[in-house]
Amino acid sequence: MLQIVLEKPGSFSAVDVTEPKPAPGEALVRVHRVGVCGTDLHAFAGKQPFFSYPRVLGHELGVEVVDPGSEPHGLKVGDRCSVEPYVNCGRCVACRRGKPNCCSELKVLGVHADGGMRPLFALPARKLHRSAKLGFEQLALVETLGIGAHAVERAALQRDDFVVVIGAGPIGLSVIQFALVSGATVAVMDVSETRLTFCREKLGVRHVVTAGAEAANALKAIGGGDLPNVVIDATGNPKSMAGTFELAAHGGRIVFVGLFQGDLTFNDPNFHRRELTVSGSRNSLPQTFRDIIALVEAGKVDTSPWITHRFALADTPRVFPTEIAGNPAVLKAMIEV
Repeated sequence: MLQIVLEKPGSFSAVDVTEPKPAPGEALVRVHRVGVCGTDLHAFAGKQPFFSYPRVLGHELGVEVVDPGSEPHGLKVGDRCSVEPYVNCGRCVACRRGKPNCCSELKVLGVHADGGMRPLFALPARKLHRSAKLGFEQLALVETLGIGAHAVERAALQRDDFVVVIGAGPIGLSVIQFALVSGATVAVMDVSETRLTFCREKLGVRHVVTAGAEAANALKAIGGGDLPNVVIDATGNPKSMAGTFELAAHGGRIVFVGLFQGDLTFNDPNFHRRELTVSGSRNSLPQTFRDIIALVEAGKVDTSPWITHRFALADTPRVFPTEIAGNPAVLKAMIEV
């Protein structure tokens, strides 16, 4: 069986391995689609935190059940599923308090444990979420959408909120999707005019702001003189993240969904004067997967604008370095297995 391995930063290999057999509690699935995300790009570049090599990447997966295993959790052969790739311990304080997404022993498939860049894959059956209506590409996008949906959950968005989403890359776009569903007034800020145009024309975002010295004034104009009371930063850029403390209204909320390797500093008097609430957002919850599948099935979230590039699994060692990594035209690449 073909398997694609990231041996070290900048180097994939194609290897032949034996087909996996499910352990107790696991299901065997056939992988049909693998979404390429920022985590994969960062791992390829050698800049992904909490990562070790060699590693089989792939955690955005659209799969088909081949064998539901000894504990099927209602699954049957042929079910189309999205994969929740966050394998949690079930024992730590976070798990006990209903936050398996930030389990103290969390292993993310494709990051801390081998993922889905292979035709067959054994994984915990409880991490599979079915849909009778969605295709494999839509199911592969659910995990990405979940990152944004959970960030919106962390922000506790209400219809009367004014939120700016900073960064219109794939994670930012997933945040935007669910910010729009909330009914809040949504603005998007980015340095790229191309991405801002995409948000306006493809996602229906009314308010877009070019990042820079005049961004705060532009946001005030949208807010009728007020800064946003919610700021969600999806850049993973320390300068942008530090700047959010100047863009949030007094009494406002900041959510960091982006991630970088390093420390973040801010001006403490400004933080206290505004009485800001600052939250991190990691992964998403099992119910979030089920909610997203229902929203996509109902046509309330449209995944059709997302995919800009496709290539075959066997072509990954050639295509990923030359056509995907570092290519600003890539919004979401999809690997066909």
